[in-house]
Amino acid sequence: MNPADVVKNAFAMPLTSPSYPKGPYRFVDREFFIVTYRTDLDALRAVVPEPLQVTEPIVKYEFIRMPNSTGFGDYTETGQVIPVEFKGRKGGYVHAMFLNDESPIAGGREIWGFPKKMAEPRMRVEKDTLVGTLAVGSVQVASATMGYKHRALDHDNVAKALAAPSWLLKIIPRADCSGPQICELVEYYLEDVTIKGAWEGPAALDLHSHALAPLTDLPMREVISATHILTDLTLGLGKVVHDYLTELET
Repeated sequence: MNPADVVKNAFAMPLTSPSYPKGPYRFVDREFFIVTYRTDLDALRAVVPEPLQVTEPIVKYEFIRMPNSTGFGDYTETGQVIPVEFKGRKGGYVHAMFLNDESPIAGGREIWGFPKKMAEPRMRVEKDTLVGTLAVGSVQVASATMGYKHRALDHDNVAKALAAPSWLLKIIPRADCSGPQICELVEYYLEDVTIKGAWEGPAALDLHSHALAPLTDLPMREVISATHILTDLTLGLGKVVHDYLTELET
């Protein structure tokens, strides 16, 4: 294969059998279970990279069930999203994600910079309760429960919340591990969102210590609210809004 062919076919790794197809990536019946909780402001500031700004001691712990997604298939993920501001706009910084499918791990990390790691999240209905759990190996590190569909939410308000921007820290190391080859702040949006249902209800959240899944670094002090949302949407591709390496050079 000559150099021109390498460049022409170099979409993703491996070169001759990419781990995922090109986007766009459409999700049908994508289900969110989000528990908003209060934490420590200093703990948030220790993990959120500038120029993002933390304005309140809040974390959104999310379970996301994706039974039908273009190219990525059927999987579940979970993790922590931190409400932040960037240049006067409010949105979320994706801090940690754990999921059970190699293809969206590879695609999420390589394209956008999602902080994804392999684990075993589950989201299900048990009688009158919505349940989310995260196991890393044999250790359960997160569990959340919510009363199932207790109160309907206004779809327009939910759509506005999902339309907010999100940010990621994309890091690609140099081949000699001497530092980052890429270190960028990436912005993305959820697009073409259809709200099929949205509810709130009483909820509980427990986080447990794990050396390689340090969710308790953002300790749970108080549950504020919980929402359950059923949607169709497209995961928009990202754009670089801040280059840390260029910033250091200037």
